[in-house]
Amino acid sequence: MTTTPPGYVVPAPNADTREFWEGCKAHQFRVQRCQNCGTFRHYPRPACHQCASFDTEWVDIGGGGVVYSFTIARHPFHPAFRDKTPYAILVVEMDDAPGVRMASNMVDCPVDDVRIGMPVEVVWEDLSDEVTLYKFRPLNR
Repeated sequence: MTTTPPGYVVPAPNADTREFWEGCKAHQFRVQRCQNCGTFRHYPRPACHQCASFDTEWVDIGGGGVVYSFTIARHPFHPAFRDKTPYAILVVEMDDAPGVRMASNMVDCPVDDVRIGMPVEVVWEDLSDEVTLYKFRPLNR
């Protein structure tokens, strides 16, 4: 079993988020969907924000979407990011889960080329056997 690289800030799964992070380890997006009204949701939580039902299922969605919003980080907020600035932080509207927006970093793209409406796809960063992060890269559709 490997360990996380030094200096990385990693997620700490809890009862509500564990299934999501297990999906990431398997290189698959999993989001919650209400079994009562069909509403997709992310961030994971016990009850539906539309109908307040606790009847939830986890579903796999594709990794494609479009940039809904973004910002450019030019100053590191943590020492682990000192050598990574500038970088783009995105909010991506996911194609296969209406209403779900995921936040992460853009990779394989100069920060000056990032645009709202830009198609993107997920890429996975395996930090260790225990932790996989999702990121986005441009997709030429």
